[in-house]
Amino acid sequence: MNPPVAAIDCGTNSVRLLVSEDGRVTLERLMRITRLGEGVDATGCLSDAAIERTITVLREYREVIDRHGVGRVRMTATSAARDAANRDEFFDAAEAVLGVRPELLSGEEEGRLSFLGATADLDPARGPFLICDIGGGSTEFVWGTTGAEFSVSTDMGCVRMTEAWLHSDPPDPLELSQALSVIGLHLDDVLREIPQAPEAATFVGLAGTVSTAASVELGLAEYDRDRIHHFELSREAIEDVFRTLATESVEERKENPGLEEQRADVIVGGMCVLVSIMRRFGFASCLVSEADILDGLAMSLAQSD
Repeated sequence: MNPPVAAIDCGTNSVRLLVSEDGRVTLERLMRITRLGEGVDATGCLSDAAIERTITVLREYREVIDRHGVGRVRMTATSAARDAANRDEFFDAAEAVLGVRPELLSGEEEGRLSFLGATADLDPARGPFLICDIGGGSTEFVWGTTGAEFSVSTDMGCVRMTEAWLHSDPPDPLELSQALSVIGLHLDDVLREIPQAPEAATFVGLAGTVSTAASVELGLAEYDRDRIHHFELSREAIEDVFRTLATESVEERKENPGLEEQRADVIVGGMCVLVSIMRRFGFASCLVSEADILDGLAMSLAQSD
């Protein structure tokens, strides 16, 4: 048997690790919020503090990788690194820790890998699928049934929307209205690129915003992947979670079971994206998937053996 593989997804908000056998059997899965993309929109650069937070987590992940005897590692960086003028400084530091250099993914490649991971255990009869990955700095939309046929990446995400528009605590109605209007413009772009998007038989939502919405709806005191994965989140539930969180202060949000404290300051920005998609595309529900780009990365490693 081939040795385990490890995939690391370094996003704007979080850094995640998956160690698996054959890209499908999970040995370990970890997530740490490092906010690598903090302030990138304003400065065009990754901050020293954000780089150090992320490198600290990569050192932790290196220990896990070594413990499992991993044969191959693939690390990808997405929106924050795409936007940062000093990404090579971060890539150099990451390579020194991991022994492999991070790959800068395009939005389209990010979407393709997300589709691969999200649909691996879904019956194609439930397609066509619209896969939506709401990240910290970007949101990818991918359409297809047995493979990614059309994809588009948009510059909106929970961190980006929060830093650009949601400055009050809690956000005031004008800020929310401005954020929703900007998201609407991005969705215009999605519909130009993928006009059939609203006709998807199954809408699948990925990443922290969607998982958090499910966790809050379920009232989970602790993260439970088995209960969240493939949970059907109704449009009514999404609207309810959005209303609740958008009218609470950051400190009040932290009291909601299912909401990580470190996500409390940016979750409303992410929920603005999710609720806008549900309204604009007319979806009745969102199938929550905990299998995503990380699983797609691991599968790509296993398939290349």
